[in-house]
Amino acid sequence: MTFKQMLYSAVAASTIGASATAQCEFASSNHLKLTPERLLEMARVGDASLSPDGKSVVYSVSFPSIQENKSQTELFRVGLDGQGRTQLTKTTAGEYSPRWMKSGRISYLSTESGAMQLWSMAADGSDRRQLTNIEGGISSYIISPDESRVLYVKEIKFGKSTADLYPDLPKATGRVINDLMYKHWDEWVETIPHIFFADLGNSPITSGKDILEGEPYEAPMKPFSPIEDVAWSPDGKNIAYASRKKTGVAYSLSTNSDIYIYDTATGKTQNITEGMMGYDTHPVFSPDGKQISWTSMERDGYEADLKRLFVMDLKTGKKTWLTEGFECDVEHTQWSADSKSIYFQSCVKAETHLHQITLKNRKIRQITQGQYNYTSFQVEQGQMLAGRQSMLEPTDLYRVNLKTGEATAITCENKATMERLAPMTVEKRWMKTTDGGDMLVWIVLPPGFDKNKKYPALLYCQGGPQSTVSQFFSFRWNLRLMAEQGYIVIAPNRHGVPSFGKAWNEQISGDYPGQNIRDYLTAVDQMKQEPYVDAERIGCVGASYGGFSTFYLAGNHEKRFAAFIAHAGIFNMEMQYLTTEEMWFANWDMGGAPWERDNKVAQRTFANSPHKFIDKWDTPILVIHGEKDFRILADQGMAAFNAAQLRGIPSQLLVYPDENHWILRPQNALLWQRTYFGWLDKWLKK
Repeated sequence: MTFKQMLYSAVAASTIGASATAQCEFASSNHLKLTPERLLEMARVGDASLSPDGKSVVYSVSFPSIQENKSQTELFRVGLDGQGRTQLTKTTAGEYSPRWMKSGRISYLSTESGAMQLWSMAADGSDRRQLTNIEGGISSYIISPDESRVLYVKEIKFGKSTADLYPDLPKATGRVINDLMYKHWDEWVETIPHIFFADLGNSPITSGKDILEGEPYEAPMKPFSPIEDVAWSPDGKNIAYASRKKTGVAYSLSTNSDIYIYDTATGKTQNITEGMMGYDTHPVFSPDGKQISWTSMERDGYEADLKRLFVMDLKTGKKTWLTEGFECDVEHTQWSADSKSIYFQSCVKAETHLHQITLKNRKIRQITQGQYNYTSFQVEQGQMLAGRQSMLEPTDLYRVNLKTGEATAITCENKATMERLAPMTVEKRWMKTTDGGDMLVWIVLPPGFDKNKKYPALLYCQGGPQSTVSQFFSFRWNLRLMAEQGYIVIAPNRHGVPSFGKAWNEQISGDYPGQNIRDYLTAVDQMKQEPYVDAERIGCVGASYGGFSTFYLAGNHEKRFAAFIAHAGIFNMEMQYLTTEEMWFANWDMGGAPWERDNKVAQRTFANSPHKFIDKWDTPILVIHGEKDFRILADQGMAAFNAAQLRGIPSQLLVYPDENHWILRPQNALLWQRTYFGWLDKWLKK
C-alpha cells in the first residue's frame, strides 16, 4: 500500500462526529474584536488526567495577568460528561501536573512550601499532604502503578564552576569553558536532570536513589526534559528512560539517544536500542508487561527525521517497526488495556488527529476527523479524554467516542470571550508548486469578510523549519488575531514540513533558499489574483526559520511585499553555524561547515545567506529578538537591524534582555503584539 493510499484509507475508516456540545457553541450578535489584550488574558488549559474509572477529569488552568506580569495556575475537576466543574485549588502558589491515583486521591506539583514539590489531596481538594521535600525541588514525577514508589526528576550539578576552580575568587562571574554544549536553549549548562526514585510513606521524601548516579548524562534530555521519556514497568520493578549518553562535542553533533531499562532491585541498566542511530524516545510498557514501545528516528544528526513506532518483545528481544509505510510522525502513545493495540497522535495533511494501530495486522485507524489539532489524550475504561484546538479556538477538553470519533466538549474555559467574537472562516486551498507538487495553504479571512472589498494580506512563514502549519492556536503567532485586525492571512505548508510524506518533509534539508522559498512566492502570487487582496499591501512575517525566510525574501522579493517582520531569525548563516549550540542541526540543515570548500550543499547554503542580499533591501522591516536566545543569538537580529539602518531602510528593533527564543512574560508579550501590529498597520493600512 502506498503512503497516499494509507492516508486515504485511514480517513475513510473514521466517522465524522459532532464537534462540541452546546456549552461550547458560540453565537452572538453583539460581537467584540479579538485584541492582543483579550488574547493574552485568555485562560490556558494545561495538563489533564482521567480518573481510573473513566468518570472524572482533573486538569490545570493558567490565568495570565498582564497587570501582574505573571500567570496563576489552579486545578479543577469536572465529570467526563461535562458536569460538576469544581475548582480544587485557590492559592498564591501554583499547582501543576495533576494525576489521578488509584486510591482516588489526586497527586500534583506545587510551590506551596517554597521549591516545587509533590503533593496529594482528596478528590474534593481537601486533606492536602506534602509527599516530597527534596532540596532544590523537583520538576516532574510519575507514581508507580502500585503507588508504593515515586520517580521524580531533579537537577544535579554538572561540571566545575569557577568557584570550584578558584575558591579564593567567590565573586568572579567569568566561566572557564573547555568543551561544547556549555549553553543550551536559554541557559548556561551548570546542571543536568537526573531520575530518582524513592518509597512513598507517611513522611515527606527527602532523598531518593539516582538511577544515573555518577553519570554525566541527561535523563530526561534537555532542552525540554519531557517526563514522557520515562516510564514505570507495570510491576514497578523497572524504569525505562531515554538518554543521549554523550557530552561535549560528541553531544553537540549527535541525536543518537537510546532507550534504557533500569532494574530497581539490582541497579543494572540495559540499553535496548543499541545500534539504532537516531532519536529513540517515549518508552511505554504494555499493560501485560510483555512488550515495550517507543518512537524512533532512523538517522543520527537528523532531528526532524520521521518518528516511527517500534515495539520490542521483552522476552525475545525482537523489535518490530510497527508503522512501516506510514510517513507521518507518531506522537504520544498509549497502549490499549488488552495490550493488543496502541493509540497515538499524528499530524496528517496539517491536521493532528488520534489514531489506533492494531499490533496483529498493523492496520491504522484514524479515530477523529475535522479541521482541528488534538493535542493530548488518555484512555481509561474504554473512555477517551482529549485536548483539542484549532486556528479559531484555544485548547479545551473533549470526550471522544472511541468507535465513531464523535467529540463532545466537557470544558469551555474561555466561553465569555469566545461567544462574543464574530464568526470567521479558515479556508483550505491546494496550490501547484513550481516543481509540480500539491501544497496545502490555509487562508484565514477577517470577520465580516466581504469579497467585494480589498484587504491587506500577510504571508505567514513557518519556523522549525520542519514544523507543519497545522490547526494550532498560538498566544503569539495567532493567525486568528492577525485576521481580526483586518488582514487576510496566507499560511502555506511549503516544502519542508511534516504530514505530507517523507519526501516533502526532507526537501528543505540543505536547501533553505530553494523550493520552499519558491513555494512562498507561489502562494503570494496566486492570492494576489484574488480581487479582494490588495496586491500593493502585502506583508511578510515569520520567526526562527520563518525569520530567515523573511530576511531572505527582503532581498529577493521583486516588490511583492510592502513590509517585513522577522522574529529570532537567521541573518548570517556563517555566524549561525559558529554560534548555535546544537551542531547536529546546523550540520544537517546547512549541509556542512563553511570551511568545507568542496561541499557543494554547504557552499550553496552560505552563498545564499540573507546578509549577502542586503544591497537589495528596499522595504520597511521590523526585527525582534531575545538576548537569552542561545539557539539563534540576538546578534543576528541586531546585525540585520544595523544593516537596514546603514542602508537607510525604514526599520525598527525590539530586543528583550530577559526573553529566549519565545516571549513568555505577559507584559513582554503584549509589547510584542503592540509593536507587531503597530508596524503592520503603519505600512499596510491606508
